[in-house]
Amino acid sequence: MINYSTIEEAVSEIRSGERVFLHGSACTPTVIIDEMARQAPRLKDVEVVSITLQGDIEIAKPQYEDSFIMNSFFVSSPLREGVNQGKGNFIPAFLSEIPLIFQNVMPLDVAVVTVSPPDKHGYCTLGTSVDVTRSAVDLAKKIIAVVNPKMPKTHGQGLIHYTKFTKAVLHESELLTIDYRSKITDIEMKIGQNIAGLIDDRATLQMGIGTIPDATLLYLNNHKDLGIHTEMLSNGVIDLIKNDIVNNKYKGLHNNRTVTSFCFGERELYDYVDDNPAVVFMDVRHTNDPIQIMKNKKLHAINSAIEIDITGQVCADSIGTYQYSGIGGQVDFMRGAALSEGGKPIMAITSRTKKGLPRIVPTLKEGAGVVTTRGHIHYVVTEYGVAYLYGKNFRQRAKALIDIAHPDDREYLTEQAFKRYRTL
Repeated sequence: MINYSTIEEAVSEIRSGERVFLHGSACTPTVIIDEMARQAPRLKDVEVVSITLQGDIEIAKPQYEDSFIMNSFFVSSPLREGVNQGKGNFIPAFLSEIPLIFQNVMPLDVAVVTVSPPDKHGYCTLGTSVDVTRSAVDLAKKIIAVVNPKMPKTHGQGLIHYTKFTKAVLHESELLTIDYRSKITDIEMKIGQNIAGLIDDRATLQMGIGTIPDATLLYLNNHKDLGIHTEMLSNGVIDLIKNDIVNNKYKGLHNNRTVTSFCFGERELYDYVDDNPAVVFMDVRHTNDPIQIMKNKKLHAINSAIEIDITGQVCADSIGTYQYSGIGGQVDFMRGAALSEGGKPIMAITSRTKKGLPRIVPTLKEGAGVVTTRGHIHYVVTEYGVAYLYGKNFRQRAKALIDIAHPDDREYLTEQAFKRYRTL
């Protein structure tokens, strides 16, 4: 059915000066990336656009900077040092709006994607990551596809017919995985327990990336009739679905379906979503649109941050001027949850970093990016409790946040707040 090319032939479609989108997360097309590095001598000023590349990204290394310009909407670990050394670039954008940027600001010449094998009708799927990739393949002039038999066939908006491929390569390899559950600490378990106490029966959940959302899922076994409308799906939801704790009956939008834009986790998760019509993968223009999010009843959005100041400003993408990640979908869901009937926007952090530095601070570090504003913030959760900031003035916010800060930080925070507000 498909006339497969060699990897060398596929990469030969990429020309100097073109803008190339690379599929991300578990779908990162490493085999194509490695061949791009081998063909680097013939290429110059190829702009590489991505969101969450994973694994060893050869072309991001300094020796390739004349051939490839890395331009990322979300700075994942393989790109972090390059971006912060000025050898790569970061584009701040809400995840829901990246398709509009492709359409109106950054036209794509090539989209490189990893897909599931074609079915009897010739349709492949974008597998575990539909996210912004749906728009990338719709808008790119050329599509290079890696057909990987290990890639699950997923339901939803990820369908793509093989005749759309400019070149296709058959390459079987294990998908990239990540295990957050084994990294959960006792502190994060306590935070998960505190968040679980905020979650209502029949709530619809959005969970961000990391150990705290996965810890929260462990405390939901006594809840009833939960739903999921999220940007990312992780392993923690599988048992909740199998035990009918998550059944999606009362969401109000896409009832009886778990909705996500991508999944990233362990192989068990990829096997679970394979040809599973109860899990729907959709374009971020839908999953992350606050107007669509708010149509879910009791949308509880659970996200994390790097630091929060005593007025409620949230930095979630940088450590001072050091670019650590990106805006992603946090603001999309914090706003959508606030507008949802019975919704709860929840921001969760450990009170201190692994190095013992406070996360609740008088002011954000110089150069830190404000991702979620004071106006978006409602609930803040640490291992020491819950602060509700919505409708509160600066003094009230400071007091509520100091109460859930690390005990050894509270005296200093109180002194700084008193200097600023004269009273608490």
